[in-house]
Amino acid sequence: MRTTLKRGIGRGAGLNGNGHAVLPPGALTPIARYTQPPRRGRSVGRRVVGALFWLLVLVAMVAGGAAGGLYLYGHDFASATAPHSRAMKRAAKRLDYVAPGKPSVALVLGTDHRFVDGKDPGRSDTMMLIRTDPASHTVSMLSFPRDMSVQIHCPGRGTFVDKINAAYPTCGPSGPLETIKALTNVPINYLISVNFVGFIQVVNKLGGVYIDVDRRYFNDHTGPGGYAAINLQAGYQRLNGKQALDFVRFRHTDSDLYRVARQQMFVRAAKEQLARFSKFHVSSLLGTIKRNVEVGRSGGSGVDLSTMLNYALFFHGLPGGHFVQVRIQGLEGQSDLYTAQQNITDAVQQFMNPDPAAPEKANAAALNEKYKPKVHGINPKSVFVTVLNGNGVDGSATVAGTELKARGYPILQPPDRLPANAPGGFNYTVNRIYYEAAQTNSKAAAKQVAKLFGSAQTGRMTPRLRPYANGAMLVVVVGKPFLGSLIGSSPTAQPLRHQAPHTTTDPGASRSLMRGIRHKLPFRVEYPTVIDRSSRVDPEPPNPRVYTLQGHKMARLVFSTGPPGEYWGIQETNWGGAPALSEKNFIRHFGHRTFEFFYSGSHLHMVVLKENGATYWVVNTLIDSLSNETMIAIARGLRPLR
Repeated sequence: MRTTLKRGIGRGAGLNGNGHAVLPPGALTPIARYTQPPRRGRSVGRRVVGALFWLLVLVAMVAGGAAGGLYLYGHDFASATAPHSRAMKRAAKRLDYVAPGKPSVALVLGTDHRFVDGKDPGRSDTMMLIRTDPASHTVSMLSFPRDMSVQIHCPGRGTFVDKINAAYPTCGPSGPLETIKALTNVPINYLISVNFVGFIQVVNKLGGVYIDVDRRYFNDHTGPGGYAAINLQAGYQRLNGKQALDFVRFRHTDSDLYRVARQQMFVRAAKEQLARFSKFHVSSLLGTIKRNVEVGRSGGSGVDLSTMLNYALFFHGLPGGHFVQVRIQGLEGQSDLYTAQQNITDAVQQFMNPDPAAPEKANAAALNEKYKPKVHGINPKSVFVTVLNGNGVDGSATVAGTELKARGYPILQPPDRLPANAPGGFNYTVNRIYYEAAQTNSKAAAKQVAKLFGSAQTGRMTPRLRPYANGAMLVVVVGKPFLGSLIGSSPTAQPLRHQAPHTTTDPGASRSLMRGIRHKLPFRVEYPTVIDRSSRVDPEPPNPRVYTLQGHKMARLVFSTGPPGEYWGIQETNWGGAPALSEKNFIRHFGHRTFEFFYSGSHLHMVVLKENGATYWVVNTLIDSLSNETMIAIARGLRPLR
């Protein structure tokens, strides 16, 4: 789906007293061999050491707001990064509790200053929610464009409409915390605040971060009324701290939609840096982090050592494609952005319920194949379930029962004399699954169903609940965390369908350009004979660009699709060990050619052709606007120059 930003203040928008927009109300079939990529063996010791160092890499993700899952290592380190400013301590007390091992949500604030209780509060350029789910082995990210108009919630004062980034300088860290909680109805368990000075220092300590820069970024119009200076060429490259900060904060010629995408791209790039970080630099890195990071959890305390290690190991073992980037769709406007509330609700649902099987489903649809889900565990048809409402939201039990029924679980109702409400009231702060121990496999069935809810506790059936069960193996009490859907898409949901690629055959579009650089490269140059139908070679020179990275020759060809900010490209190199190539989802063979597919959720972000001792990457736009079928068609259309 292609998303564009419409110019102007937006349809039907009014203005409030300060000149800001007011939110609207309710604001080709292949024949090929197919294999999964082999797993690389690692010793336990190497995994643990790598996890600790990857934990430090996560700090770089958080700094400047391109962040995900910051949980730091060491007793002294935890103490030093615990909330110590009065504003952060107050905000941390507003966080929601989460039990160890359960899905958790962190709010990351990237600021240009620390908030010092009214003195030079600075701005929060970045606000991002990151959800980690051990049950589904997924991390999902949801970013909020800084110019999006919302209801600002400040503790101790009334609400008002403004850009979302006004919440921090007006109310301190409690402002964005309460604003986003009200906007999304998502419980937030951790609050992380990092300033941009820390971002630069941490990235430099890490030796830079490898980023696939989608196009030429240049601006020298600085000073009052201008933008930060930036001078980046297109292509996969290693950025230092200043360059990385310029990249994630840029919005000179596009919009916040693409800025958010750049921030999320940085998360993935920092994760790929794990294997390249040296343990000998840890001590110098710790001091930088402690001076620039505050991490709070519910109750106002910092994060303990065991929690840090658990999250570190979780992130280290995260499968490729399970890093899901969620964006709010339908944003309109120019100086102020707004969208219908339904678009926010849809984004939250995707954020809270990432589908671990999304890459497999999307890949099957793109290749026009039938998706065959993996069958394991207890057959749902043998597990009878009664669902009770424990959160007081009308229809919650009915919706949960419908979702379970769609997955094959037979649903029973309580006897006529009993309502489908949990005994004890509607104050269940977690989803609970109770099993009848006398029935075979009931405990295992409870754990299986609990995974569908993401955050759910299991336990034996109590005498108080047994009358409600009506003979069912399980009684599900829907708690406050339930937001209307289970993990993964429902089997009854509209499946992804194969679409014709949006391409045209045009061998001459770039053949002469690529022929002009082949004498500069030590490997055979390839050019696209098939391109996206709306694309043209980007006129910004140099295009194609030839350069050297880590002693390896690289070339980048950039295409523009028309809308500002939408560029895709072809990267060619003889560097087979580039970090970006480390987390493929699938290997596909078409004839004698080998292709690797790299997914982000259901979006195919990159296809890599491996032949002639080189790799040829087809890289999607920042917001993955090229369809999966289009990406595959372009990659299969690559041909070597004769």
